[in-house]
Amino acid sequence: MAKTAYIFPGQGSQAVGMGKDLFDNFSAAREVFEQADEVLGFSLSDICFTGDEADLQLTANTQPAILTTSVAAYRAMESEGFARPDLAAGHSLGEYSALVASGVLDFADAVRIVRKRGTYMQEAVPVGIGAMAAILGLDVASVDEGCSEAAGGQVCSPANINSPSQVVIAGNAEAVDRACEILKSKGAKRAIKLNVSAPFHCALMMPAQERLAEDLAEFDFGSFQFPVFHNVDAAVNSDASLVSDRLTRQVSSPVKWLQTIENMASDGVGRFVEVGPGKVLTGLLRQIKKDAIYGNVENTESLRSTLET
Repeated sequence: MAKTAYIFPGQGSQAVGMGKDLFDNFSAAREVFEQADEVLGFSLSDICFTGDEADLQLTANTQPAILTTSVAAYRAMESEGFARPDLAAGHSLGEYSALVASGVLDFADAVRIVRKRGTYMQEAVPVGIGAMAAILGLDVASVDEGCSEAAGGQVCSPANINSPSQVVIAGNAEAVDRACEILKSKGAKRAIKLNVSAPFHCALMMPAQERLAEDLAEFDFGSFQFPVFHNVDAAVNSDASLVSDRLTRQVSSPVKWLQTIENMASDGVGRFVEVGPGKVLTGLLRQIKKDAIYGNVENTESLRSTLET
């Protein structure tokens, strides 16, 4: 029988109103939001449910908001009888959600650390200095080559290797602009600048990585209830002693999502459930493994539908 994997979204999945249906209909989800509000000392729930879009887009808010919504969805699934997955993974920030679900990270600790992670990443690069762009319709090797050509002494590199034909690049704004033109000349169908607050997953994030490393070094990680794939190496892990290093290096390293899904499939995964706001990862999954069975859980309707199938 094919294995089941739960996959957890990262930034780019957020929207005002996310999690409200879960909060209203599942006591287990409500408890997650209430705990996040208490831990953070402000109403993250209000930001998620009825807040201003600009506030939600601030990465120091976005990261705990997506984590909380994803964990709330997972707790609702548990309360409704979903079985534990065989494996899990998360895209960037979503790796923290996967580790909470697996029991490695306490949720209260996780929401504190991702709030800091967002702050550190925002403060690492002054606004306007960095940029990110999605490159569509060009293979990973060609994107990597084009970024090297465009760098010109600045930073420009693949940040999210999302699918065979979608790679997000990051670095200095001028270098990313040069890369967009070079990559279009190499055959990219589109090069789309992204509306992000910082250039994530590139060398410009090293100041954030160094600050986060100090915080992660103080954590006591629990045992894995099921293995989790890490972004930095696309490798499965069930050794808690490795988690701090993997989360630390993730900040400035590319997210190897394409390789992660391919490795999951090689490990026997044939069913995927996206747990958390949006269906971004489901869309990528369709590009990577077309024959997979997939579902998502972000509200009552999708939970019931996925449970039935």
